[in-house]
Amino acid sequence: MARTRTALCTVLALLAGLLSLQFTGPAPRATAAPAAFAHPGVLVSRAQLDYARAKVDAGQQPWKAAYDNMLASSYASLSRTAKPRAIVECGSSSNPNNGCTDERQDAIAAYTDALAWYFTRDSRYAKKSIEIMDAWSATITDHTNSNAPLQTGWAGSTWPRAAEIIKYTYDGGWPGAGRFATMLREVYLPEVINGAATKNGNWELVMTEAAIGISVFIEDRAAYDKAVDTYLARVPAYIYLTSDGDLPKPPANSNIDTSAEIIKYWQGQSTFADGLAQETCRDFGHTGWGIASVADIAETSRIQGQDLYPKIQDRLRHALGFHTSYENGTAVPSWLCGGSVKTGLAKVTEVGYNALHNRLGISMSNTQKYTEAHRPSGTDNYFNAWTTLTHADNPN
Repeated sequence: MARTRTALCTVLALLAGLLSLQFTGPAPRATAAPAAFAHPGVLVSRAQLDYARAKVDAGQQPWKAAYDNMLASSYASLSRTAKPRAIVECGSSSNPNNGCTDERQDAIAAYTDALAWYFTRDSRYAKKSIEIMDAWSATITDHTNSNAPLQTGWAGSTWPRAAEIIKYTYDGGWPGAGRFATMLREVYLPEVINGAATKNGNWELVMTEAAIGISVFIEDRAAYDKAVDTYLARVPAYIYLTSDGDLPKPPANSNIDTSAEIIKYWQGQSTFADGLAQETCRDFGHTGWGIASVADIAETSRIQGQDLYPKIQDRLRHALGFHTSYENGTAVPSWLCGGSVKTGLAKVTEVGYNALHNRLGISMSNTQKYTEAHRPSGTDNYFNAWTTLTHADNPN
């Protein structure tokens, strides 16, 4: 009797499930974008800014030195004049360089002034940031030549950081905010949203960073979701873990899939270890850019309430530890890049180190040594700027 009753309950449960599917349809696909975007919410949050500002006001290090470094830079100059162009033309290695440097540096200046406004509450900095952003949104229509996607990624990663701080913290108003959003939506987003699968990975990662930041500012949930999908596919194809097997994962949506093609794509490297990156044997500079974008995107996702760190933290911590060990002087083994690497990781470790070591409690001795020795981080004049100020030991 008990067995019959159990069988009957099972049948009824199955029928209920079928009826539920019939009337409600399949469950909606999970999305990465938040129901409501957090602002300011690109790379830095209000809580992070408040923490760093309090440290600066108290004269504490390394924040005070980082702040002084930023304010003394040409990027914070109130006499700066923007140099917008309708067409920014960037060839390989920015040759030709028709507006490439100007655009990147004006974007950094707008972000620098936005930070300076937040820390000082001096409206002159907010107005200068707005002046720079308005000049570009009134002028630019396109990026051209072979480096157009990369250039758009570099500048497009930085513009939303500035715009978020100004729009959501400056009480003096920004009448041109809508036009700036239109610029990001129509000039920048189409160039970066579809990625660059067959290029070296730092391209697609910084393009995705730009797409994520732009999506937050213009509140485009579909674009945000697409960028997250690209990111979650690209990170495993950029940073190797031994759990991947004998070979790294190939980039999604590419024709790089045979052993020979993957090894060629990884700069001829045929022996793999935890934390090795697709561009390690090219040079640490480009690799550092890729690692920076991996961390920056995860940082923005965390602010937006959909934390991607758990999905990429093992790859990020190994990549940081692997590369900083050689920066710190570890002898290069013969199996790695023919026994010689080109160091120069630069100013890219603060965001990832703070997230993994300080927030998650992961021991990262190599990364800690390197990061603390290179403070204040300053800017690389491309898209990494002032992360010691904004992220050093920041618990928020």
